[in-house]
Amino acid sequence: MILERAKESKIEICGFLLGKQQDDVIVVKEVIFTKNKLNSPTAFEIDPLEIVEVLDYADEKNLEPVGIFHSHLCKPIPSGRDIRGMKLWRNVWLIVDNKGSYGAFILKDGKIKEVEVEVIRS
Repeated sequence: MILERAKESKIEICGFLLGKQQDDVIVVKEVIFTKNKLNSPTAFEIDPLEIVEVLDYADEKNLEPVGIFHSHLCKPIPSGRDIRGMKLWRNVWLIVDNKGSYGAFILKDGKIKEVEVEVIRS
């Protein structure tokens, strides 16, 4: 769903991954798309009020915000801006591109680490 939306978009798409985390395993139960407030092909920003709405929704569903996702129109690796955001939102960052590639990253001990993604289709 995220990859398809990224292929169709001329700007960076963004949103939250909601689910549960047990130890080092994160299971995503829902994908919530949000609006890119910057309407930009090279950056994204989510309106703070929309973040609050997503967090309230997650709480109602007994889910946690386990990740943030967004797209790049280039290679799906963290940019400098992403790294600054990862210092604030210390969960998984899923980055996709418009060609169907993706990577997931986490900031741990001050270093960016790639994490494995397993896609299970139901």
